[in-house]
Amino acid sequence: MNPTKSTGRAIGMLVLVQLVGLTVPFILLRAGTSPDFLRSAAPIAGQIKLAVFLLFANAVLTIGISLVAYPVIRRYSERMALGLLALSVIWLAVQAVDNAHILSMLSLSERFATGERSSAELLTTLAAALGATRRWLHYTELLVIDTWFLALYGILFRVVLVPRLLAGFGMVMAAVHTAAIPLPVLLGYESVPMLAISLAASHLALAGWLMVKGMREPPRSAVRAPTAIESGLADSS
Repeated sequence: MNPTKSTGRAIGMLVLVQLVGLTVPFILLRAGTSPDFLRSAAPIAGQIKLAVFLLFANAVLTIGISLVAYPVIRRYSERMALGLLALSVIWLAVQAVDNAHILSMLSLSERFATGERSSAELLTTLAAALGATRRWLHYTELLVIDTWFLALYGILFRVVLVPRLLAGFGMVMAAVHTAAIPLPVLLGYESVPMLAISLAASHLALAGWLMVKGMREPPRSAVRAPTAIESGLADSS
């Protein structure tokens, strides 16, 4: 089998897992990160910890996708390959910080659940500050995630590793998600949750295509010329 096609099929399976790894944890976290998390988080502590683990694992998986795609993308642009990998590392870093805030919120809720009246007022004040901090961090993280998706679809479009109609659809859906969810909140407006499904639609389409068809071999004109170092290594071998 063509190595580019087989790599594409592997990426397709990973992309599908990535979509599940993004969707399920956000559903599990809905009550535990709500404005009333001080009362609602402690009863579902196990659920929250599972969601945190899944989010971290999904960020690691994203680095894996970038690494699997790296040799293929690097043939056409080393900068694009490195850029996608760098964005996935940033995703992991931001996710780690977000997870720490989520677990801190859980700890406050568990302390509040013990019923210590003397500390209830202090915990309520801390919860308001921590909740606001986590909210801004969460939407910043979503902006990083959307940037990674835009980069992925942009590379697929530029190098024609999948049909440009499919890659273009992905770019549009990623832009719609950015404009509907993180960007309005960061600018002080309300998000549009109904449009959150846009990214799921493009990711399902991409995963399905890659698992069935794999990646295309782009035209020779798209392949970059080897650097002097690479040429020297090839000659020595």
